[in-house]
Amino acid sequence: MKGLRSRIDYVLKHNPLAQAAYVNAVSLAMRVFGAFVKTDDKLILFSAHGRGYNDSPRAIYEAMKKDSRFDGYKFVWAVENPKKANIPGCAVIAPDTPGYFMTSLKAGYWITCVNIERGLRYKKKDTRYLNTWHGIPLKTIGNAANGRKDYDFSHIDFFCCSCEYDKAIYQRDFGVKPQSLIESGLPRNDALYRADGNKVKAVRDKLSIPDGKKAILYAPTWRDSTDGGMSFTLKPPIDLELWREKLADDYVLLVRAHAYTDALDVKGGDGFVRDVSDYPDVNELMIASDILITDYSSIAFDYAILLRPIICFGYDYEEYKKSRGLYLDLDDVMPSGVVRDERTLLARIENMDYVAEAQKTRGFKDAFLQYGSDATRICINALFGEK
Repeated sequence: MKGLRSRIDYVLKHNPLAQAAYVNAVSLAMRVFGAFVKTDDKLILFSAHGRGYNDSPRAIYEAMKKDSRFDGYKFVWAVENPKKANIPGCAVIAPDTPGYFMTSLKAGYWITCVNIERGLRYKKKDTRYLNTWHGIPLKTIGNAANGRKDYDFSHIDFFCCSCEYDKAIYQRDFGVKPQSLIESGLPRNDALYRADGNKVKAVRDKLSIPDGKKAILYAPTWRDSTDGGMSFTLKPPIDLELWREKLADDYVLLVRAHAYTDALDVKGGDGFVRDVSDYPDVNELMIASDILITDYSSIAFDYAILLRPIICFGYDYEEYKKSRGLYLDLDDVMPSGVVRDERTLLARIENMDYVAEAQKTRGFKDAFLQYGSDATRICINALFGEK
């Protein structure tokens, strides 16, 4: 079912006429049907990135569950596999099912970091909608992306932003209304602002990272399918034997695939390299890591909160910039520019002046994280008022 949906998503995304016909017809049907469905103002529908229990909606949900003001509310999470979900205190439902769409019509509140309506347009006027989004945009999004002119988020009531840079993009390329923007930062990042030495040690112990070794988190971004939506597997040009030879004495390598990527082509098992793609809390991986290696992922902005070294490994930078589109010149913006080949990357790590590299991250953080650290509270108060 997941594979079929991925292929359908791919076809609709890459065929504007088919997409327009689908969106217009189904949106109309949902609006007509929704007119006969009563809204429940104590029902909240959550969905997150990768159709799992994660990201900013999770941070908001867990705060609400501890808040007596929300006693009596009903919570529903949309997750990929409800039978395997372990989310305390709520109902779970599979996305893109009749039950999911019925729940969305009933719910008085929507909280997501992606799109509750699954690309459709049927929100009722009395449904209050918070979209935290899932990262400060580095890659072109919305109507700035190739072949897309169909994004219109003007009906979203509240939309999180982290700085003046992303605020402008959301208005221009998503059509978010200026009055809907919340200068909050991302709720998921609150934990990064509060990470202290005790938290770092606890997470490193949990991950069995040996004392005396540094941890590198390699977290590349998603890339589009190359086989018509059949798979979304990423195979970066990494020679793990070379990495092991150069780094294994001093480092542990944590490899994290993007939520929409099927897998990364790596093999671990020896203690040096570990595939942590299924690890449930990416914040803990960041907190435990001494260095981040990424490419064009917004995780770089999140990691900057920790003021640790960030390396942009853009092995396909020119090609990616041309085919996918970027808002920024990463050679100018990333703390140490773009590293384009593997041996230069490894030499950068081996010869790193850690303090100097960490200091470069400060300017990056100051430019793109102007709001943040109390986003969960700000979002809850915006959506529900000062309850």
